[in-house]
Amino acid sequence: MLEVNDLHAFYGKSHVLHGVHLSVGAGEIVALLGRNGVGRSTTVKAVMGQVTATGSVRFQGREILGLKAHQIARRGLGWVPEDRAIFQDLTVRQNLELGLKGKRESARWGMKDVFALFPQLEQRADTPAGVLSGGEQQMLTLCRTLMGDPQLVMIDEPTEGLAPKIVEQVGAFLGEIARRGVAVLLVEQKLDIALDISRRLYVMGHGRIVFQGTPQELRGNDAVRKEWLEV
Repeated sequence: MLEVNDLHAFYGKSHVLHGVHLSVGAGEIVALLGRNGVGRSTTVKAVMGQVTATGSVRFQGREILGLKAHQIARRGLGWVPEDRAIFQDLTVRQNLELGLKGKRESARWGMKDVFALFPQLEQRADTPAGVLSGGEQQMLTLCRTLMGDPQLVMIDEPTEGLAPKIVEQVGAFLGEIARRGVAVLLVEQKLDIALDISRRLYVMGHGRIVFQGTPQELRGNDAVRKEWLEV
């Protein structure tokens, strides 16, 4: 579904990504791991057309590198940024409505569906998003992206700063949307949740992929964990 090959990305004269390669299949949860500053978020931004990049990014068989972010989104690729980017003065319901794209006849996700996944949002549907807790805001951002009916969602650090109970909810949420056929590229620093819910993993270091494999293979590779993941 998503094929990234020889991806290089730049911030001005700074060369951040050095030939990144990764893939995500239909209905798959794939984690992109690594310490802060190694290029994980830049990879997602490059795929989404947010930074200058060269190489190849193919989504559902079509090259998308060089397209604008709104064009990429309309092809079925969703993005949940690390900063959540909610509209604080709008209500929960209004934020969700902003996620709608195009015709809805064949859409797999509607207001009832996301409220069923996160009942807390339904209870606060008419509440300004700015007064929600951090966990509720993260749920809102995830659900707003689903309202656009994406085929694949790239999610940047969804559990950052959240309480353990909310982290569990986010993990369950990602598992459920994958079961419904939405693929997930999860950028995550917490190793536990990535190992629990991912089918495959990539580890980044210094702008490159330094490991790829299954959760079981990463659990058994002490050298990779110590050199590239553990503090």
